[in-house]
Amino acid sequence: MNVLRVPYLPGIRYGDAALDLTDLFSNIKPDKLTYEPWPSAIDRPEVGFNIGHGNDALYLKFYVKENHFRATYQQTNDPVYKDSCVEFFIGFDEDNTYYNFEFNAIGTTLVGYGSPGNREHLSVSLIQNIKRFASNKTVQGDSLPFEWELSLSIPFNLFYKHSISTLKGTTCRANFYKCGDELPEPHFLSWNNIISDKPNFHLPQYFGTLQFQ
Repeated sequence: MNVLRVPYLPGIRYGDAALDLTDLFSNIKPDKLTYEPWPSAIDRPEVGFNIGHGNDALYLKFYVKENHFRATYQQTNDPVYKDSCVEFFIGFDEDNTYYNFEFNAIGTTLVGYGSPGNREHLSVSLIQNIKRFASNKTVQGDSLPFEWELSLSIPFNLFYKHSISTLKGTTCRANFYKCGDELPEPHFLSWNNIISDKPNFHLPQYFGTLQFQ
């Protein structure tokens, strides 16, 4: 299983964080989504990500380069996984429960909580607390390969089933993904490998480990 040490970012708070996190992660090399558990795409996307945490929020940035692009869903909790989509799943307990955060390239968001086969969407009002900065506003890419970035500030209150005031010293389970179920060439990439006969990201037994510094 992959293990990732998540840096603490001192002096930054959710309320005053810049939406574009480029400067925040400028000295931190992005990690890569290196696994393709269900190879299908001829032109495999290139995907990197940075993750860090502060006093009251989790910070994420994705970097994507792909040869097919779509971002059509615009309403919270729409099926964004059918578009060009990046995802982050995280579980804080030893059971199979976890939060799934899913975003298309224009920042439309789906968030759920629960265990495989028993999940619920978070409320729209709660999800709207996520700060999102999308480098792209296009719904269909004309010039390929298409490159886009997505910055995310996720306040701790999004983890509504847990009372989290800090992540310092915490170890939890997580995985990072890229998909595009309705692209001309559907693809499924992950940070930690998954073993399954068919595409399925909702397998927490294949999460890697995050160690928050």
